[in-house]
Amino acid sequence: MFLKPGEAWGDVDSLALQREMIRRTIRQHLDKEKRLRPQGIKVLSLFFIDAVDKYRSHDADGQPMKGVYAQLFEEEYRRAAKHPDYTTLFKEVDLTHVAEDVHNGYFSIDKKDGWTDTAENNQGNRDNAERAYNLIMKEKEKLLSFDTPLKFIFSHSALREGWDNPNVFQICALREMGTERERRQTIGRGLRLCVNQEGQRVRGFEVNTLTVIATEGYQQFAENLQKEIEADTGIRFGIVEDHQFAGVSIAGPEGNIVPLGFEQSKTLCAHLKECGYIDKKGRVRDSLKKVLKEGSLILPEAFAVQHDQIAAILKKLAGRLEIKDANERRQVRPRQVILQSPEFKALWDRIKYKTTYRVQFDNEKLVESCIKALRDAPPISRPRLQWRKVDIAIGKAGVEATEQKGAATVMLEETDIELPDLLTDLQDRTQLTRRTIHRILTDSLRLDDFTRNPQQFIELAADAINRCKRLAVVDGIKYHKLGNEHFFAQELFEQEDLTGYLKNLLEVEKSVYEQVIYDSGTEASFADQLEKNSSVKVYTKLPGWFTVPTPLGGYNPDWAVLIEDEGAERLYFVVETKGGLFADALRDKEKAKVDCGKAHFKALATGEKPARYVVARTLNDVLNFL
Repeated sequence: MFLKPGEAWGDVDSLALQREMIRRTIRQHLDKEKRLRPQGIKVLSLFFIDAVDKYRSHDADGQPMKGVYAQLFEEEYRRAAKHPDYTTLFKEVDLTHVAEDVHNGYFSIDKKDGWTDTAENNQGNRDNAERAYNLIMKEKEKLLSFDTPLKFIFSHSALREGWDNPNVFQICALREMGTERERRQTIGRGLRLCVNQEGQRVRGFEVNTLTVIATEGYQQFAENLQKEIEADTGIRFGIVEDHQFAGVSIAGPEGNIVPLGFEQSKTLCAHLKECGYIDKKGRVRDSLKKVLKEGSLILPEAFAVQHDQIAAILKKLAGRLEIKDANERRQVRPRQVILQSPEFKALWDRIKYKTTYRVQFDNEKLVESCIKALRDAPPISRPRLQWRKVDIAIGKAGVEATEQKGAATVMLEETDIELPDLLTDLQDRTQLTRRTIHRILTDSLRLDDFTRNPQQFIELAADAINRCKRLAVVDGIKYHKLGNEHFFAQELFEQEDLTGYLKNLLEVEKSVYEQVIYDSGTEASFADQLEKNSSVKVYTKLPGWFTVPTPLGGYNPDWAVLIEDEGAERLYFVVETKGGLFADALRDKEKAKVDCGKAHFKALATGEKPARYVVARTLNDVLNFL
């Protein structure tokens, strides 16, 4: 299997991954069967596949042949039957049923005239397919009987037929979810109350739990599921509508119970907006979640009797309070006396101008550095699969995912896979020519690692090459001042909002801002030293909008500082604070941006006493430049 231009290796089916997903589904099924069979509940599992011929095809004579999914399933089912955890289950329940009996598939895509299966092309095959169709699609009671060995169903198009069975406990998606079928429709096959052998509904979450085995991260799965529900149904999660409380029960004039009504509900929503509990569009804010959690929700006196009803509705809409300390968020304001001072104006006039850059580099040197970087890169390991378990809850607040215990790492054996098109993939990722990439790969002597783990090798090689490209670009970079009319206006300190959290705010006096927002202990310590040293007259932690253009993206230096040397000479600095001063202690990208910062401020170093760009751990490191 080879990649098409522009296609990522992750888009290509991995047989080892699919085997592991089938294995996990079987084990999950058998665990559930051990627990529920004594309660008279038969467990079913669904596999959604991307191609019918991967499960069943036909030879030249029209005889059915097992596809790769069917073969993998039977191999893993027989292996599970021998596992000590399931010995009792198979001895007591399934001893007479071989692996071929417990799985089947229905792949009808057209039911205009009776039914049609695109894979069946002779009468015998059609008879077999019709029996499978009747058992899966029509004879639910028979399918749910312990006397029927079929427990695992492979499907491709059957969802369009409105298939519905209450005892689906596992769904394995051997395909990308959200393309031909949406997640909501797919998992809907398992969101039914199960029935026992007497046909009675069995209630309770301890029984009715659906497990979805998918290749997505659970955060992405939950987010995409919520988006699809909102798009298809028009439901808006976490929104308080004007009519939300219209059905709240109140006592009528004659003592009877009547609904609150729309107008009163609208008034209540207006109150929630005034209190900052919801925004103008009705979306729930963290402040509402906080007061609901603390039980301190404030309502108008007219709604005091209905407080508990209203709070219950809001709790359903608000969901859990994420631990983000949003209540500690503060707006950081500029200190006008510093901002308008001649000292700060003198500092700002030396650093405010914008630049542009040009780059040039040695092609041969770049290729040699790429070869060395790939040769010295970390070793390649065999493919690993990371499993994570979560509970997915769908409520009025939205789709919420809570990770549970049970994460595991599995080594994948991929010895007979067809390798992707290495040159095309790396060409897309690095924008180098195929000839150059071929030379880098060959001279690195690392091509054997490609067969061990193709995906990891491609990512490693692309990262090594792109890192060398970044460094090569920075080595030859030249900055030029755009002109006196291109600069960061001092008024931006007042116009642009700056916010931080209490735990990362430091009260200061010499800064342009009333508080310094620090991102590390090094920055907090540096700000404290600036405050306590009398040589420092004014400084600022440079806000995010102050950026230097670089080939690696915008670079935001840390500090601008004015120091008065022995009460006479003023010196101006732009300071980048780092935990270490040696270049090898910095990551490649950080070092490259520091080099760009040096080149940028060097281009601005004209006139009397220009600002100097320095890298420092402490204020003493800066004072050493005096």
